[in-house]
Amino acid sequence: MAYESYGKGVYGVRLNAGPPGTGTNEVQTLTFGGTWAPGDTYRLSLDGRLTAAIPWNATTATHLASLQAALDAICLGAGNCVATAGTIAAGLGTVLLTFSGGDLAHRNVNTIAVANITSASGTLVNAETTPGVTATARDVQPGTMVLDTTNNKLYIHTGTLGVPTWTVVGAQT
Repeated sequence: MAYESYGKGVYGVRLNAGPPGTGTNEVQTLTFGGTWAPGDTYRLSLDGRLTAAIPWNATTATHLASLQAALDAICLGAGNCVATAGTIAAGLGTVLLTFSGGDLAHRNVNTIAVANITSASGTLVNAETTPGVTATARDVQPGTMVLDTTNNKLYIHTGTLGVPTWTVVGAQT
């Protein structure tokens, strides 16, 4: 890889064997099973950051709101990991966690760990459903170029920092 600096920020040309990839957002699935009761709680952990106790609730909207607030606290801000109903009904079933914002978008994310379940017979497991794939040159500034050395094409980053959009600007035949 070669870098050059032009004025403010770091731009330049990166060499890549093949076209640059845009990456894939990671999806994980929380599965609530067993028997949960009002007052039961659980905690989640990501990269050493532990949520406060999250209250289990049989009402899906209420439960998702509490879960989302807890995720915002450990996922580096609002919207970086979004909790949506999968099959959850009456507090049991699946909740999808999609890492689609900020520093967690378009990259492989560590699996969120389940911790501190207070339920006597409720169960909670988390599994990776769709592995995240880190985008090529994901952390470079818009305007950075990638030269596909396999197909002799030049791409320029026309997206935003962390979410690259690669546009062909030249090709050698």
